[in-house]
Amino acid sequence: MKLNKGLSLLSLATRAGKTKSGNFQTEQAVKSGTAYLVIIAADASENTKKKFRNMCSFYDVPILFYADQDTLGHAMGKEFRTSAAVTDAGFADEIKKQLTVEEE
Repeated sequence: MKLNKGLSLLSLATRAGKTKSGNFQTEQAVKSGTAYLVIIAADASENTKKKFRNMCSFYDVPILFYADQDTLGHAMGKEFRTSAAVTDAGFADEIKKQLTVEEE
């Protein structure tokens, strides 16, 4: 499986300790103000998408819906992940730029 540049950056950020993954840790990062970007798997449940969409809107955190749970988890070195928060501004900006370019 070939990772694209955005997911490669997410992998690098994870190795650098600049991400939180899983619904609970992602929610904590958003509410504590340490999340600069939230990425939700496109195949997550509608309830999960709505919850994070509303939360990110309230706390003014950018949110992306991208890939699937397996791809997102694989990029982070985990089995599968529904959600991830990037806790470094530089990584967040570059990941957001790469993932939005790839979607177009």
